[in-house]
Amino acid sequence: MKLSEINWGNWEGFWEDPSFQLQAGILTCLIVLAFILTKLTKPLFLSFAANSEKSEFKKLIWTNSIRMIAPFYLLTSCLIALALVERFSISSQELIRPFTSVAGAWATYRMISGFIKSRAWLRLIAVLAFGLAALNSFGLLQTTLDLLRLLAFNVGDRRISVLDILNGGIILLILLWISSLLGSSGERKIKKLPHIPPSLQVLLTKILRVLLVFVSFAVALSTIGLDLSSFAILGGAIGVGIGFGLQKVVSNLVSGLILLLDRSIKPGDVIEIEGTYGWINSLRARYASVITRDGKEHLIPNEDLITNRVINWSFSDRNVRVRVPIGISYDADPRKGIELCLQAAKSCSRVLQDPQPKCLIIGFGDNSIDLELRFWIDDPSNGVGNVRSEVMLSIWDLFKKEGIEIPYPQRDVHISSIPENILSQINK
Repeated sequence: MKLSEINWGNWEGFWEDPSFQLQAGILTCLIVLAFILTKLTKPLFLSFAANSEKSEFKKLIWTNSIRMIAPFYLLTSCLIALALVERFSISSQELIRPFTSVAGAWATYRMISGFIKSRAWLRLIAVLAFGLAALNSFGLLQTTLDLLRLLAFNVGDRRISVLDILNGGIILLILLWISSLLGSSGERKIKKLPHIPPSLQVLLTKILRVLLVFVSFAVALSTIGLDLSSFAILGGAIGVGIGFGLQKVVSNLVSGLILLLDRSIKPGDVIEIEGTYGWINSLRARYASVITRDGKEHLIPNEDLITNRVINWSFSDRNVRVRVPIGISYDADPRKGIELCLQAAKSCSRVLQDPQPKCLIIGFGDNSIDLELRFWIDDPSNGVGNVRSEVMLSIWDLFKKEGIEIPYPQRDVHISSIPENILSQINK
């Protein structure tokens, strides 16, 4: 007797059925057996997982294996019990077979949920798994599949049913999930390669993810039964539309690929473009993220980095020379001033000692002897103005200590003659 054929209103006769009582006793024993085996083996699995040093992926496998202990024992014991009762011609339609379907749905859900964190996806998987189990328990699964197979429509010469679309959608979701896992794992592997620069790592990661998604859609469409060659004309038309309607977007995408290929700009570089000075946090498909010293994050389109003039402070060498103009009085000794400037530069921790700082006389101005201090730093991402300020403060302290004056503009006024009326007023 199938579950759908049971008279649920006659509970007394139902419970008195020997076949039902036998199945209920078997299921009770199976549940108790699964519980005992889980309690006995789970500590062993936990000790293995805690004492082993493995990669993140293997740790995830161990964690999911621990989650699967109880469902595995229950499903395995149900399948063995189902095979035995059918071997001895004992009815299993009322309890054992439906319970086996539910155990299979539970095991499937527990296995998949260990790899997926999104609650929306977990709810969808739970509805699908337990819905199929319920349909199979009531003997409606085949009827439902036949109904979905009858609901069909024509696409060219191919007739596609709702069941085909559902199968293709499920396969697409599974493939996209697998593609996400493979993409994340591949990205970690690519970032560990020692001889590949960061920009090429970003490019390889993007190409890998795009290929995985493309293959997922191609396999899903082929599963439905669609001929991929029929999309060639449609793809060409879409390409023309994209070329005209999304010209800027496509230009930024192409510019991003060019930047990744020629490695002129890469994550970590310090750049200056149209008054924006900062370091590149990341290169995206459409824009580059540039963080300035004041904490602002500028999203600069990739096209601007290609077409505009960009100062890359760390393109081929991270060393940057900083110039500090200084003026001293004509009464001071310029050699002493140069010595003090070099001493101030060497006292700053961010100033490199190789190449050594230099201080030169660059001219004799109207009010001062013009000096210029030149020194190098290797961390422009930490700011240039702050290290210049630190050196200038040190120069100020040393000049004050040694009595060297930093002059300000002065003008001498010579009067050749004074009118008599003004002179008389002055005398009064």
